[in-house]
Parts: sequence; structure tokens; C-alpha cells
Amino acid sequence: MSIKVGMVSLGCTKNQVDAEIMLSLITKHGYELCSDAKKCDVVIINTCGFIEDAKRESIENILEFVGLKQKGKVKVVVVTGCLAERYQMEVAKEIPEADVVLGIGSNNQIAQAIEKAMQGQKVYDFADKNKVMLSGERVMTTAPYTAYLKVAEGCDNRCTYCAIPIIRGGFRSRPMEDIIAEAKTLAANGVKELNVIAQDTTRYGKDLYGKLMLPELLDKLCEIDGVHWIRILYGYPDTITDELLDTMARQPKICKYIDIPLQHASGNILKRMNRRFDRESLTALMNHVREKMNDVTLRTTFITGFPGETEQDFEDLCTFIKEVQFDRLGCFPYSAEDGTPAAEFDGQLDDEVKRRRADVIMEEQMGIMEARNRKKIDKTLEALVEGFDKQNKLYYGRTAADAPDIDGKVYFTSEQKLHEGDFVKVTIEDVMEYDLIGRVQEAI
Repeated sequence: MSIKVGMVSLGCTKNQVDAEIMLSLITKHGYELCSDAKKCDVVIINTCGFIEDAKRESIENILEFVGLKQKGKVKVVVVTGCLAERYQMEVAKEIPEADVVLGIGSNNQIAQAIEKAMQGQKVYDFADKNKVMLSGERVMTTAPYTAYLKVAEGCDNRCTYCAIPIIRGGFRSRPMEDIIAEAKTLAANGVKELNVIAQDTTRYGKDLYGKLMLPELLDKLCEIDGVHWIRILYGYPDTITDELLDTMARQPKICKYIDIPLQHASGNILKRMNRRFDRESLTALMNHVREKMNDVTLRTTFITGFPGETEQDFEDLCTFIKEVQFDRLGCFPYSAEDGTPAAEFDGQLDDEVKRRRADVIMEEQMGIMEARNRKKIDKTLEALVEGFDKQNKLYYGRTAADAPDIDGKVYFTSEQKLHEGDFVKVTIEDVMEYDLIGRVQEAI
């Protein structure tokens, strides 16, 4: 009788790609994958350890499955991912019921670790984080028409609030031929949308080739048959070059969408964050991006309540957001992370202040986004069909302005039967908060 293995993967899309590679390794060793982790012999919790809320969610999931193990419903509990890498033996000591704790550098040992655990052994393995697998066969956990394509790992920016270099190590790019080969395989298997990701995507190639190579990589990805959309996530402001913007504008397959987490706009806070910009340079960059691509969708994220953030700093951020009018925006209260310089800064703010300021930003953004969405009424946009809502009798999907899982949807009627993964042209007729409503003009 085969051993059933399930996985709960938490956190970011980079972690999700790691999970997909591990799932492939597991299947090669003869284990059976099970979609319902609560009905499995072995459960892997692929954790996130980035900020406090994510750590809490990871621990809650581990404890839930430890509870199922104690009731005899699960035999082995495996902890992998960023929390395991960051806290290592601390996790093992605090949660001794976990049978396996693997750091990210030991992901390639996942199948062997499960085998030992099934024999009653405890396995704690923390190989060099810089040895984490950057590529490999994957068991896809996304919808069949979309995939994440990880082009690099780690980060060298050393922002004072961020634990990514501690967890994931320094920035290192994948060889371009390796990425292209994977993208071709994904396309051959039916993937139509590639979401290009890394901790610092726009720095791709600098370490391997001595120069920024994302534009060249994008050109090569555009040559792959079957790929219809290519989206860039997680750019850093100082590597948003004219060459990159010109490539995005020139290539019809590249979504006119760019995600540039800015984190703040006050010069004082940016300096304390070790971010290499000020409000004026960020405003100029956003304007420049829009000049290069007047139909671009700008996404960003901000942090409120960073140590030392005064009411004036917060007001500067609010004013900046009103001035720039971002199409997509996320905002998070500052989380003091172990081992980061900012955790030791003076001027730490109350959680209530941090949360209130984040709520103010998101309330402001809701109004901005609804107004920007209303400008799309009567326009015809290309959309990717994701499914059919039986209750409302509407198809739903995303436009090129919407990344999977983090942005809005478009709901639409169609006189013809549509399938997941189809591309259609939708005329927008109304707006509902973050989402659009329309009708199909034609299939593409």
C-alpha cells in the first residue's frame, strides 16, 4: 500500500515553486500525493517566516497537524520552508512532535527524510541555504494555464527591516538557458501565462553576466510558442531601466504591469530603511514608467509604523499615494524581525498605531482604485478565463492588469461556452469595488 503525502504551502510564490520541486522529488520516490493533507500519512508544512503574522500562521498549521498526529490520523509531520530555515533547531526543540525539520538547503533530501521518519527516526537537516535548488522538475500547484517562473534567489539589498538575506542568502541568478528550458517545458504542458519572480527580479543576471539581463531574458521568453502573457513581479526601483521599459513596451506578450515594492515615501524613513531613494526620485520614476507605457499598471507595497515614523512621515506617505495614484497597492504594519537592524532601532511604535495607519492607506487606496477602474468602463480588454460562477451565472477571470491571487477579477457574460485558460475580449460595463463587470465581445 502506497504512502500518501500531502503538503500545506504557505507564504510567497517563491516558496510555492520550492514546494512544487519538492513534490516532484517525492513522487519520483514512489510516494502518492494527496490533495487533502488531513487524510495523508505524511504532511509537509512548507512554512513562511517573513513577518510575524506569517510565522504565526505557520506555527498554527504545524500545531494543527501535530494534533492530528497525536490522534493517530497522521503518521509523520514534516516542517520545511523559511520558518524551518530561519529558526532551525529552535523549531525542533519547541515542537518536538515534528518528525522532520528541513532547512531550504536540504529541500533535495525531502524524500529520504520522509523515508527515515516513517521508520521512526527524527530528521533535522540544515544544509547551506545557498544550496537551495533553483530549478528542477515540478508538480504544478497552480491552475494549468499559469505558472511562476523563478529566475533568481536571495537578495543583496540589505533593507534594515527585511529578513530575506538571513533566510534566503545573497542574490544569485539562474543561468538563462536553464530558465528558457523550463519555460519551454511549461508552455509545452499548456501554461499560457508566465509570472516572472525572484526576491529582486529586475536585478536578474547582474551577478552571473556582469549586467542586468532581464530585458534579454524577456525577449527570449517572448519567442516561446504557446506563451501568451508574461508578467514581472517584485522589481527594485534602481534596476527599472529604460532598456527594461522599452522591452516591455515593445513586446506584445509582456503584460504592461510592473510590481515595484517602494515601502515608503518619506526621505527620513527611506534612509532608516536603507532604501536608496527619496520621495522626489520615486515620484520621478513612477512618472517615467507611465511616460514609457501610458497603459501600464503600477503595483506597489508600503510599510506603516516603521521605527521612528512620525505623523509627518506618515502624512508624506499619504500625500505621495494620492499624488501617484497607484493602480494596485498593498500596505502592511511594520513587523520587527529577529536579527534585522530595524528590530533594534529606537522609536518602535505601538501595534495599534501601525495597524491604524495601514488601514488609513488601504481605505484611501480603495477610493483611488475604484476611480481608476471606472475609467475602464466602455473599454474592451483582453481577459484570461479562470472559471464559471454557478451562483451568479457569470464567467470570471483576470485582465493583464491583474496578477494571480493578489489583484482583482473581471466577471462577464458570454453567449458562447468558454473554458479555463481561454483568452477573450471583454467590454467593461460596470465596477464592483476592486473588480470589473462586462460581457464577452469575442474569443481570441
